[in-house]
Amino acid sequence: MNVVTLKAHYDGEKICLDEPLDIAPNTPLVIAIFRGEGETEERADWIALAKKGLARAYGDDEPDYPSDLVQEKPVE
Repeated sequence: MNVVTLKAHYDGEKICLDEPLDIAPNTPLVIAIFRGEGETEERADWIALAKKGLARAYGDDEPDYPSDLVQEKPVE
């Protein structure tokens, strides 16, 4: 089976290919629909996990480091 991947869009009435392709009538197609970039449930779970990790790393119980322990790379 020869597979071709093309970009396309839906104009409100039909699916329109964004680039030309000669297709014979009744050629089988597979359509993958990418929903808008809205936040999916999985994405929300990853964001919540990241927030928990950051809160744990930079929480209220984080020790205060004296400024003499902070090292800066010298400017060249």
